[in-house]
Amino acid sequence: MSWIRVWVHFVFSTKNSHRLLKPYSLRQELFKHMKTNAKEKNLYLDTVNGFEQHAHCLISLSRDITISKTMQLIKGESAFWFNHNDFGNKLYWQDDYWAASVSESHLERVRKYIMNQEEHHKSVPFSEEVDKFMKKYGWQHYK
Repeated sequence: MSWIRVWVHFVFSTKNSHRLLKPYSLRQELFKHMKTNAKEKNLYLDTVNGFEQHAHCLISLSRDITISKTMQLIKGESAFWFNHNDFGNKLYWQDDYWAASVSESHLERVRKYIMNQEEHHKSVPFSEEVDKFMKKYGWQHYK
């Protein structure tokens, strides 16, 4: 048996960054569902949280599921579930997402950052957060 421990911090947004994940209670219901769904699919979703138009997930990758498939299982199923419940809007995630590895020594800091999204976005807009991620990891926007 192979033993794998690769941590990845994922960030993904609603289509066109629409603020569909309001209010707080709606987000929490969605994130709770994401965690339950991940467990059912043998994905280890350690931490999930976000704000009105995006989500952060800290996931320990499975030995037999790619990053792309992991995101498909999380994003696709959560939108399907959301859209089949009466939340007033339809949820569509953007195709893109960000994924960065996290070392064991930084896990607690990343967990706290993810869980602090409400407070964080009182002072930092999501667009600024995106720019920060892009700069930190040397990524470029493609149009």
